[in-house]
This record gives sequence, C-alpha cells and structure tokens, in this order.
Amino acid sequence: MIAVDTPAGLFGPLFAAVQEFGLFPDSKTFADARPRRAPAAILADWQAERPEGREGLHRFVLANFDMPQDWSDPPIDQRPLAAHIEALWPLLTRIAGDPAPGSSEMWLPHSYVVPGGRFRELYYWDSYFTMLGLARSGQQQLVENMIANFGSLLDRIGHIPNGTRSYYASRSHPPFFHLMAALSRDDSVEARSRRLGWMVKEHDFWMAGAADLASGGETRRVVRLADGALLNRYWDDSDRPRDESWREDVTLAAEAEARDAGALWRDLRAAAESGWDFSSRWLADGRSLGSIRTTRLIPVDLNALLFGLEQAIAAEAGALDKQDVAIAFTASAKAREQAIADHLWHEAAGYYADFDLDFGEPSARLTAAAAFPLFAGIATPERATRTAAALQQLLRPGGLMTTLCDSGQQWDAPNGWAPLQWIAIAGLRRYGETRLAGLIADRWVAMVEAHYVATGQLLEKYDVVACSAGSGGEYGTETGFGWTNGVTLELLAMRDNEARKGGGGDA
Repeated sequence: MIAVDTPAGLFGPLFAAVQEFGLFPDSKTFADARPRRAPAAILADWQAERPEGREGLHRFVLANFDMPQDWSDPPIDQRPLAAHIEALWPLLTRIAGDPAPGSSEMWLPHSYVVPGGRFRELYYWDSYFTMLGLARSGQQQLVENMIANFGSLLDRIGHIPNGTRSYYASRSHPPFFHLMAALSRDDSVEARSRRLGWMVKEHDFWMAGAADLASGGETRRVVRLADGALLNRYWDDSDRPRDESWREDVTLAAEAEARDAGALWRDLRAAAESGWDFSSRWLADGRSLGSIRTTRLIPVDLNALLFGLEQAIAAEAGALDKQDVAIAFTASAKAREQAIADHLWHEAAGYYADFDLDFGEPSARLTAAAAFPLFAGIATPERATRTAAALQQLLRPGGLMTTLCDSGQQWDAPNGWAPLQWIAIAGLRRYGETRLAGLIADRWVAMVEAHYVATGQLLEKYDVVACSAGSGGEYGTETGFGWTNGVTLELLAMRDNEARKGGGGDA
C-alpha cells in the first residue's frame, strides 16, 4: 500500500488539540477542512503562537482553514418519488477538481455522485447501489465515469479506499467493483481488458500474503484455516485513531483500559472497512464497542463478494482469450465456494454466518449478511430455503432489520439499510423465494415513500420497526441519500414491471 499523509499526520498536535477541544460537533469536519496555505507553515505558526483556550484555537483554525459544507435538502416538492430521486442526481454530482495542498481530498479524473449529508466524497460500496439508480435514470455516462474513477484509484494506490479521503486510504470497503464493472456499456476489447486488469488488481490487494501463508496462519486480510481453506477478513493497515472519528476513538481507548489501544483501533477500522460501523456482529459481548473484535471473524459477506469477483475475473478472462487467468480464477472461485460451504454455514441454526477464529465455528448471531451467499449464487437450494426461513426473523413493517440485537449501534435493530434490502431481495429472487423477496421490497418502498411524502427526504438508514428515521451510532441520520435513492428507484421499477405482468409481492 502507498503511504498517504492524513490530516492527523500533517497537523499532529494541532489536529489533536482541535479534536480534544471538540471545536466541531463532528470529528470529520476538521478532517475534511481545506488548509488555506501550506500545512507546515500553518503548524509552525500554531506552535509559535499557541493560542490560548478554546476560543483562541477556534479563531486560529477559522483563519487558516476553510470548513466543509454539508449537503442541504432541496425544498419539499410534490413530485412522485421516482421523479424526485432523478432530480436529486445533479444535486449530488460533484465535478473533479484539484484538491488544495494538504487537503484530505483525493483527486479523481471524472465526475461522481456523493451519498449526501456529512459524506462529501466518493464512497466505495455505497456507489454500486447508487449506480443502479443512475443506470435506471439513463445517467450512463456518470456510471462509466465512476467506474473509471475507481479504476484510477486501483492504478494509483493499488486498491479502492473506503472513500476518497486520505484518511480512508489504509482500508477498503466491501468489494463490489466487479458488479460495478458489469454495469458498463462500453464493450470494446480495450475497455473490457482495462476493467479485467482492475479486477485482478483488486483481488491482489485482498489476497496479499496468501501465497506464503501456512495452514492456521493469518496475515492482514487473509486467513488460512487448519484444513487449508483460504478465506478473507476485514482489516486496516493502520492501528491509530481514525482521523474522522479521532475524539471518539481516543475516548473509547481510555474507557477500555483492559485492551491494547492499537488492537482496539485496528478492530474499529476493520469494522469501518466492512461498511457495518458499528454492529453487535463485531462485538464480543454484543453490546459494548470496547469489546469489538472484527479481525477475529471471517465475514460471510466479504467472502461471498470475493467469490463473485473470482468468478467475474474467470469469465471475462475466458471471453478475452486469457485462458491461464481464466483457469486460475475458476479454481480460486471453486476453492472459496467449498470453503464457504464448509465453514460459513451454521447447520444447527440453518443460515450462513461469520466464522469465529477464536472459537473455531460459525457465529450463532443471525444478521442480514446471511443473504450474501444467495446473492452470489453459492447456496445450495436446500440451504437457500433454510436461509430464507431464517431471514424472516428479521422482517419488520419497513423491511429487513440488520440484526436481531438492539445495541444502540446503527448496524443493528431496529435499523434497516437500502443495500441490505437489495442484496436480500436479489438473492431470494435468484433462488425462487419470490414471496419473501416481494414482502421485503413492498415494505421498504412503502416506508421510504411514506417518509418522503411526509418530509421530502430520503435517508441513509431507517427504523424499519417504527417506519421512521433510523438512529444510533456515531452521528445523526443523514439525508440525500445515494444508496437509498438507487435501490428505491430500482425497486419502484421492479414493482412497475411486475404490475404490468400482473404479479408482485404481498404487502
């Protein structure tokens, strides 16, 4: 991985002072601030002046940095939901530009769509679900631009970061790039070869260190189990507090005195790589964030996606007459498929689950991630049927809850998230479980539509029990919102198509 300077590294004690004083309600605000001049000059002046107290520090910061602006919702209108979403795309689109020296922004060559709210940059796994809606809206050039932006990141830093900020560069996100690549309409041999090369680079990133790993060994994102099965976990190459949550991470480490701070911070960062930041899924006691142990779990969603990546590489390499690559990745996909079947299936409970490295068995916790093997086509028909029955436990009036545990974390009950609705719906439909898929889709769309009519907003997350705004976690519920827009637009189109055919789900 190429080393990237982050605000905490560039501004050191100044950055720490700003976060310790809590100058801004959100730690991410200062991490996203744009320096007005060279970072070294700003830091030297701060060290020379040492402005006193909170007010002195605040004046110094405002004199030397431009603060970022959050997304603002447009005025409430009377347009139907689909038309409103299509009108949001230009408002969420950003044009590539040169970042200010010392800014945490990463340069991108093309325009892109941001999620909304505090999320002012391009995010990795969010973008796949956003791109579904862009494609549905006829915004194909934006789809192509975003694929090329992610390819540019793979070329420059060797992986796709969590988001396009320097402080995200030490980790990635759930690997959806192969599914984004499938949305491209550029079928030229040159473009297909370029996308294949990017997919191989992404696979290389996730598998770094695998070749020399003995049975029972672990290195970064790769684990080889005692039987030789090779699987992956979430990780982060840094064990420092997150720039965007610096104050929260330092406070948590002080409270969790029994834990090594570096190990704690790496587990927090690894959970951020998962996209599920945070969830009882990663917590030893299911409740307290200080018990987080993300790196001790082999996640079912990550490995299902990597199976899909290996399949996609094999198929495209074969089509481009790169037979050696096709043969190698076909073998990798088959080996991973068997490893998932052997280690990520909870036979007694009847669903797919994360493998616990410390206990040597699948976790008993049911989460919406159980749907990923169905989405990837890994499940046997019998296991798909049993998983569908288990997922019904998560079904509520607004769609699928993320877990059964109400821990106060945002990736737990009672919250539901657009990407997980889509994964479950697509996976269930793939195996003919159309009734449950229809129920999830109908309930999600009805909730999103009702909330839009009442407020004019689309949200990052929803409480699918109360059918209201979601809550919990490190920050408030954000509006905008990229992946909710994309998934909802696709589900609306699906509903319209089924209505024309005389079908549909049960409300």
